[in-house]
Amino acid sequence: MADLLTDEEIAERLPSEWSRDGDEIVRVFEFDAYLDASGFLSAAAGLAEDAWHHPEMTVRWGEVEVRLTTHDAGGITEKDVDLADRLNGIYD
Repeated sequence: MADLLTDEEIAERLPSEWSRDGDEIVRVFEFDAYLDASGFLSAAAGLAEDAWHHPEMTVRWGEVEVRLTTHDAGGITEKDVDLADRLNGIYD
């Protein structure tokens, strides 16, 4: 099981455009069309499967909201921060 990050570690390591919401980190990725958002969701799902770390993702017209937490650790771990960085990489 992964170790929980401290509040200070989360604040220091939180990737650009992500915010903290309790025991999760969250970002809304914005797109010009539903199909663009769906394509991102598909790519994000592939990264999540590779990392064996599965976020909650909600697709709406023009956006995908991603929420990351490590359930078996009970909060935010390095696994969440790492996947958030990787998701930023496929979006930016």
